[in-house]
Amino acid sequence: MRRAALRLCALGKGQLTPGRGLTQGPQNPKKQGIFHIHEVRDKLREIVGASTNWRDHVKAMEERKLLHSFLAKSQDELPPRRMKDSYIEVLLPLGSEPELREKYLTVQNTVRFGRILEDLDSLGVLTCYMHNKIHSAKMSPLSIVTALVDKIDMCKKSLSPEQDIKFSGHVSWVGKTSMEVKMQMFQLHGDEFCPVLDATFVMVARDSENKGPAFVNPLILESPEEEELFRQGELNKGRRIAFSSTSLLKMAPSAEERTTIHEMFLSTLDPKTISFRSRVLPPNAVWMENSKLKSLEICHPQERNIFNRIFGGFLMRKAYELGWATACSFGGSRPFVVAVDDIMFQKPVEVGSLLFLSSQVCFTQNNYIQVRVHSEVASLQEKEHTTTNVFHFTFMSEKEVPLVFPKTYGGFSLVFQSPCCT
Repeated sequence: MRRAALRLCALGKGQLTPGRGLTQGPQNPKKQGIFHIHEVRDKLREIVGASTNWRDHVKAMEERKLLHSFLAKSQDELPPRRMKDSYIEVLLPLGSEPELREKYLTVQNTVRFGRILEDLDSLGVLTCYMHNKIHSAKMSPLSIVTALVDKIDMCKKSLSPEQDIKFSGHVSWVGKTSMEVKMQMFQLHGDEFCPVLDATFVMVARDSENKGPAFVNPLILESPEEEELFRQGELNKGRRIAFSSTSLLKMAPSAEERTTIHEMFLSTLDPKTISFRSRVLPPNAVWMENSKLKSLEICHPQERNIFNRIFGGFLMRKAYELGWATACSFGGSRPFVVAVDDIMFQKPVEVGSLLFLSSQVCFTQNNYIQVRVHSEVASLQEKEHTTTNVFHFTFMSEKEVPLVFPKTYGGFSLVFQSPCCT
């Protein structure tokens, strides 16, 4: 098995704790310069010059063509930046502003994690714009979009909707046209903000019309801690490349994987018959194909981002909520999320699209449930479906859950290609 067994084992031992960013621990929530959560999207619109009126979105995008002259011809033309140059903090005042609370509230009086995913996506984009800020231009010539959610680890079971939350983020690694962003989330307990979440996103820079790659400012490393963060970014990049190259869509299973597949298959054969067609479930097990849920969303202009495509955070929220419902139905209790892995943003989702989401359990162990959500779109004019995203969520149930067994080769591939499986 690849990552699933190792990662779920680490979860069981409590080894997944937030990693280090530039700062950790208590911070002053009234610190001058901290953004309010409502200001993040407004700041992004200001940086890009996006219209708040859907009727004017075409004109706004046409005006961005004039920013091409500000794009660098090579990365050497751009001044290097420090990690602290992109560092920002954002306050989500659930405790001090009760009128904001209902948007984030669950029926169990906890915080909706799907809303947190939306906020993290916006924060990641704004952080990268701070890293690539051009003082001579009113608007940024870059179109910065989310390419990948590498991982999100939780170190707290649930969040209180009655205490303020603070996010922090900064660029931790830079390539030629891509950036890794480290983000952390804290919640107020008494007089201190305590860490509850650690996230790593990968962003890419595109030109002013979002049609081709654009160079980003290089990064200066000023301390051993920053050198370690950058080194980890390089390792993360290498791991992603290696994982992609070993995909079962590109190469056959390894000898170990073939043995595991065969053993799992044999465990589902009916011992009373001598036939590969007679399949029975082992004790306390469920067929993978019986763990599916599906949903459909119409992508309205309200959910558009600053580039008039559907906001990535909205897609993550909808996928998470379907994944949570799948884990809840499968496990028979209300689960809580413990990790998010390898959310791939393969294609943008256009406003007006029909968004089809399909969710299923692909791996279980003890109380843990690994859920994969696949999203695809079809335009209102065409019936052809195109994959846009793949999401992976790890939940913990209140009680031990059944094992999940695939019936087909495709089902076995989901087990091995799960990001919890390497």
